[in-house]
Amino acid sequence: MKHLIVSFSFIILATSAVFGQEYKKQLKAINKSLAQYYLDPVTNKAALGTALADLENVLKADDAKADPLSWISKGQIYNEIAKAEMIKKSTDPSYTLATPEAGLIAFEAFQTAMNTPSKKPAIKDALEGIRDNEDYTNNIGVTHFQVQDYNGAYRNFAATLKASEILTANKADTRLKADSTMLDQVFYTAVCGYYGDNKEASAPLFQKLIDKGNAQPLAYEALFTLFSDKDVDKAMAILEKGRKAHPDDNGLLFAEINYYLKVNKLDVLVTKLQKAIEKEPNNVSVYSTLGNVYDQLNQKERAAGNDAKADEYFDLAMAKYTEALKIDPKSFEAIYSQGQLYYNKAAGMTEKLNALSNDYSSAGTKKYNALKAEMDSYFVKALPYFLDAEKMDPTDVNTMIALKEIYARDGKLDKSAEYKKKLEAAGKL
Repeated sequence: MKHLIVSFSFIILATSAVFGQEYKKQLKAINKSLAQYYLDPVTNKAALGTALADLENVLKADDAKADPLSWISKGQIYNEIAKAEMIKKSTDPSYTLATPEAGLIAFEAFQTAMNTPSKKPAIKDALEGIRDNEDYTNNIGVTHFQVQDYNGAYRNFAATLKASEILTANKADTRLKADSTMLDQVFYTAVCGYYGDNKEASAPLFQKLIDKGNAQPLAYEALFTLFSDKDVDKAMAILEKGRKAHPDDNGLLFAEINYYLKVNKLDVLVTKLQKAIEKEPNNVSVYSTLGNVYDQLNQKERAAGNDAKADEYFDLAMAKYTEALKIDPKSFEAIYSQGQLYYNKAAGMTEKLNALSNDYSSAGTKKYNALKAEMDSYFVKALPYFLDAEKMDPTDVNTMIALKEIYARDGKLDKSAEYKKKLEAAGKL
């Protein structure tokens, strides 16, 4: 039998509504059109369009809506559309599905038939339609997944799982009867839910994989991330279980690092990031992140008046940024952060300087001048780093703000005005 390879764009014929038991005659005509189409899908492609147009008219009648045969006919029609779409996609990878919802529409129709009081033959036909539909929704889901349309992929993969559930409950054959096939389907459905807009729906699917004892690292990572905001103890238990199952997986480590970054547990982060560097010694972002953590500790200690400890963290931060630049000399984040280190150190002296400004004694003035000179020196040291950062990204707002302030403090008001204009042009002032 030849296959239909076309894009479906049916003309819905203008017909009068079907009322009462008259719909049964129309259903027979629809089934006749379908039978004609099945004989030769290429020659008789118009028969499918006719069947669809007639069916839409039939389903305007309440009696027809209560008849499972109406919904089975609808499911069969949309199954054929989904099938043709997939054939077209397989022969022309650049083809964009004209009816991407076809598989889902068919599945919903068969479900409606199953939930409508009916005789065994109707149930048998509905189950056969669902069995075919499993393949179509899965293949359409793959098509969405390949272009990272995770929401479209999730809906179709989830329909495939539901179809298998219905078939299994009715002791019918299913494409997911093998455990390995079922678990693969569960995994990809969960992945699409997690990366799309169905994160909460992905949680029980990932949990199912973990309960089976052979979950991939992403299952633990995703569940840890999902629960870290609402049940930290459960999240940590999942993470620990994931570590035991996959001790060398970096995704779990970085998920934990991101969590501690979010809750600002700096001391814990240092240990985690040092471990991350051991695992990925060429990962520039890990060095920069550890440098940022050391900088936060530096600022924390300086605010508490522990200057010696603050300087220790300052040096550690600078060392990490320097290591990052050895790996990638063009790392904007590392170069900008070096300038930020000096800038923040200088800005942190402002409060002390303001306090000394009220002391007009000779000793007070001397202290004020010494502190101001030190503060200005740090702004000067920050300048070349920010200028290098500007060369890498002239549009970065924070870099422009820092340069504007540094030039203003250095009395170079014309240069400061230049950056003010740039910020105004960017709508940031």
